Amino acid sequence: MSKPSASAQAATPPAPTPEPASYEQAVEELERLVQSMEAGQLPLDQLLASYQRGAELLKFCRSRLQAVEQQVQVVEGGDMRSWGEE
Repeated sequence: MSKPSASAQAATPPAPTPEPASYEQAVEELERLVQSMEAGQLPLDQLLASYQRGAELLKFCRSRLQAVEQQVQVVEGGDMRSWGEE
C-alpha cells in the first residue's frame, strides 16, 4: 500500500470551521485574527488559513448586519431615517 503524495494531501480541503454563535463572537475572532496577521509571525500556510477564516467571518458579519437592517426597516415601516430625525 503506497502513502499518498504530498500534493494529494495538500489537495484535501481543510475541515470546515464552525459558524460563530453571535455577531459579537465573530467580531472578536476577527479582531484576534487581524492582530495575529499584523504581527507578521505566522507561517505562510497559517497566514492563508487565517485570511480565509477572516473572509468567512466578514461574510457572516455582513449578513447579520443586513438582516438587522431589514428588521429595522420593518419596524420603521420601511422608512429608514437618520438617528436624531423625528
